[in-house]
Amino acid sequence: MQKSRREFAKTAALITAGAAVAGTTVMAATNKGASVQDANNNGVVVGSSRKKEILYKKTAAWEEFYKFAK
Repeated sequence: MQKSRREFAKTAALITAGAAVAGTTVMAATNKGASVQDANNNGVVVGSSRKKEILYKKTAAWEEFYKFAK
Protein backbone atom coordinates (compact mmCIF):
# COMPACT_ATOMS: atom_id res chain seq x y z
CA MET A 1 0.00 0.00 0.00
CA GLN A 2 2.79 2.45 0.86
CA LYS A 3 4.58 1.69 -2.38
CA SER A 4 1.57 2.57 -4.52
CA ARG A 5 1.17 5.88 -2.68
CA ARG A 6 4.81 6.71 -3.28
CA GLU A 7 4.53 5.83 -6.96
CA PHE A 8 1.45 8.02 -7.23
CA ALA A 9 3.26 10.91 -5.54
CA LYS A 10 6.25 10.54 -7.88
CA THR A 11 4.02 10.43 -10.95
CA ALA A 12 2.00 13.42 -9.79
CA ALA A 13 5.17 15.43 -9.11
CA LEU A 14 6.56 14.63 -12.56
CA ILE A 15 3.31 15.60 -14.28
CA THR A 16 3.10 18.84 -12.28
CA ALA A 17 6.69 19.74 -13.11
CA GLY A 18 6.10 19.02 -16.79
CA ALA A 19 2.98 21.16 -16.82
CA ALA A 20 4.86 24.01 -15.13
CA VAL A 21 7.63 23.88 -17.73
CA ALA A 22 5.12 23.76 -20.57
CA GLY A 23 3.15 26.66 -19.10
CA THR A 24 6.29 28.75 -18.71
CA THR A 25 7.27 28.04 -22.29
CA VAL A 26 3.86 29.10 -23.58
CA MET A 27 3.90 32.27 -21.47
CA ALA A 28 7.37 33.18 -22.74
CA ALA A 29 6.31 32.60 -26.34
CA THR A 30 3.17 34.75 -26.02
CA ASN A 31 5.00 37.51 -24.16
CA LYS A 32 7.30 38.17 -27.11
CA GLY A 33 4.40 39.40 -29.24
CA ALA A 34 3.04 41.53 -26.43
CA SER A 35 6.33 43.35 -25.89
CA VAL A 36 6.42 44.41 -29.55
CA GLN A 37 2.84 45.62 -29.29
CA ASP A 38 3.58 47.57 -26.06
CA ALA A 39 6.50 49.35 -27.70
CA ASN A 40 4.18 50.74 -30.37
CA ASN A 41 1.59 52.25 -28.04
CA ASN A 42 3.55 52.76 -24.78
CA GLY A 43 1.48 50.14 -22.95
CA VAL A 44 -1.79 52.04 -23.31
CA VAL A 45 -4.73 49.75 -23.98
CA VAL A 46 -7.44 51.34 -26.08
CA GLY A 47 -10.88 49.86 -25.75
CA SER A 48 -14.08 50.22 -27.73
CA SER A 49 -16.49 50.90 -24.87
CA ARG A 50 -18.94 53.79 -25.21
CA LYS A 51 -19.23 54.24 -21.45
CA LYS A 52 -17.42 57.16 -19.82
CA GLU A 53 -14.92 56.00 -17.22
CA ILE A 54 -15.32 57.77 -13.89
CA LEU A 55 -12.23 57.42 -11.72
CA TYR A 56 -13.13 59.86 -8.94
CA LYS A 57 -16.34 61.37 -7.74
CA LYS A 58 -16.16 64.21 -5.24
CA THR A 59 -18.12 63.19 -2.15
CA ALA A 60 -18.12 64.15 1.53
CA ALA A 61 -16.53 60.82 2.45
CA TRP A 62 -13.60 61.38 0.06
CA GLU A 63 -13.14 64.95 1.28
CA GLU A 64 -12.95 63.72 4.89
CA PHE A 65 -10.49 61.00 3.87
CA TYR A 66 -8.21 63.46 2.06
CA LYS A 67 -8.39 65.93 4.97
CA PHE A 68 -7.07 63.29 7.40
CA ALA A 69 -4.61 61.73 4.93
CA LYS A 70 -2.54 64.93 4.65
